[in-house]
Amino acid sequence: MKIKIFFLLLLFAFLSNGCKKEENKAKENYLDFSKRDDQYTGGIKMIPIKTPIGDFKVWTKRVGNNPTIKVLLLHGGPGVTHELYECFDGYFPNQSIEYIYYDQLGSYYSDQPNDKKLWTNERFVEEVEQVRIALGLNKDNFYLMGQSWGGILAMEYALKYQQNLKGLIISNMMASAPEYNKYAEEVLGPKLPKEVFNQIKIFEKNKDYTNPKYSELLFKYYYTEHILRKPLDEWPEAVNRCFKHLNPNVYIHMQGPSEFGITGDATLKNWDIKSKLKILTVPTLVIGSKNDTMDPKHMEWMSKEVQNGRFLFCPNGSHLSQYDDQKIYFTGLIKFLRDVDSGKFKKI
Repeated sequence: MKIKIFFLLLLFAFLSNGCKKEENKAKENYLDFSKRDDQYTGGIKMIPIKTPIGDFKVWTKRVGNNPTIKVLLLHGGPGVTHELYECFDGYFPNQSIEYIYYDQLGSYYSDQPNDKKLWTNERFVEEVEQVRIALGLNKDNFYLMGQSWGGILAMEYALKYQQNLKGLIISNMMASAPEYNKYAEEVLGPKLPKEVFNQIKIFEKNKDYTNPKYSELLFKYYYTEHILRKPLDEWPEAVNRCFKHLNPNVYIHMQGPSEFGITGDATLKNWDIKSKLKILTVPTLVIGSKNDTMDPKHMEWMSKEVQNGRFLFCPNGSHLSQYDDQKIYFTGLIKFLRDVDSGKFKKI
């Protein structure tokens, strides 16, 4: 019996040592760009994209090397930029996680054609697939992460191409625009001071979205509670830069001019894929926050509706919980990536 225990301990020590060697090797090679074709540009590539109206280029930037964990980041909006993810620089490199910044077509660092025919879910899905192929991502290493609108795009991509994915992360996005609208109108709006909410609704009824007072009320009372829970003068520079670079043509066409749901003639107004979530078999992490513009209970339900889901709840976070609840957000996100990569992932 003692001999058997001895050999088991020896085997455990051998396996543990092997794992540590692999981890050390990954860390050693993480910043080695010598065999990469994007070394000259510091990881930046302008990737050619074919669309129904012609060819364009989109901006990407790879950070680090990891042969089994490569996370492609889909920003929100539509029409904002990768800059909302820049705080990932403070967490992923220390864990030797490779990640790829990416500005979708129409966003600041990519080409910005002005044709509404391009701004459809289906066209964006095919764009992501072209980016995947160009970057050499596959089911052995490809994690797709989307936040807000990026979450819609990530879900739509997975519904068509989940065979290419190793893992899926849906951050701060519900699976139904009508339910998001209902949550904004019936739950979040009434939490505002009554006079503020009434004034905002008057502006929206009159379609007076460009009125400076409308923006002032939103930023002062709504954004600092549900977008990023910090005083406006403490908002990170990357976030301010991202909003400065927003493309209103794409944003308004798909999302609409209101921040209380998706309204007007916005193309995403009736988007709903709740009934399709059960199709997804790929390991999936859904991230929701207590103070989000999205209903955290709905997002927890999403994590149970997919076949292999896990829910990460950020109790101090809002829509940009990667900034206002970083410890919870990144601990849970990194654990998900590690669990899937090691084969230890279990749905919770």
